Amino acid sequence: MQTVKIVVTGPFNAGKTEFIQSVSEIDVVSTERKITSAAEKVKENTTVALDFGRITVDDDLVLYLFGTPGQKRFDFMWEILSEGMLGFVVMVDSTRPETFREARTILETFRAYAPTPYVVAANKQDCKDAWDIDDMRLALRLDPKVKLLSCVAKDKENVKKVLLELLYSILEEMGEGNS
Repeated sequence: MQTVKIVVTGPFNAGKTEFIQSVSEIDVVSTERKITSAAEKVKENTTVALDFGRITVDDDLVLYLFGTPGQKRFDFMWEILSEGMLGFVVMVDSTRPETFREARTILETFRAYAPTPYVVAANKQDCKDAWDIDDMRLALRLDPKVKLLSCVAKDKENVKKVLLELLYSILEEMGEGNS
């Protein structure tokens, strides 16, 4: 059986934990703690080390999903969690353009850790104030070749589609490496 480590990263409150929870076949191992900062009180809890979930794709393939904390003060975990990853997902909150620059910085940081395939998931596309995908591509300064995918992290089927797109990119790269 082949196991593939995938990291789910992005800014604070982008939907990383929910993304993993919606698709994991095991209870997600979570390191959430109550938020004490008034500036971050948009939700009750936040990830301080990692989230861990698992999904079996078929008899031969299992994905291990590692979610990173989003706050800068926990960024020391990013490099640790990136070790051994075969790909990563950058979650971006489509309703919060003030986080786009931070998402871009996180993307560049993870590319520096390991030049593995990645996709960008434009989360919260079900919200009325979500940015259009094409506008997000421009704001995030993404190359046209980068997969920017519409996402709703609480929708299991939608999350599966995002993960499959990343898997296709990983398999494509592995195929190029064998040529």
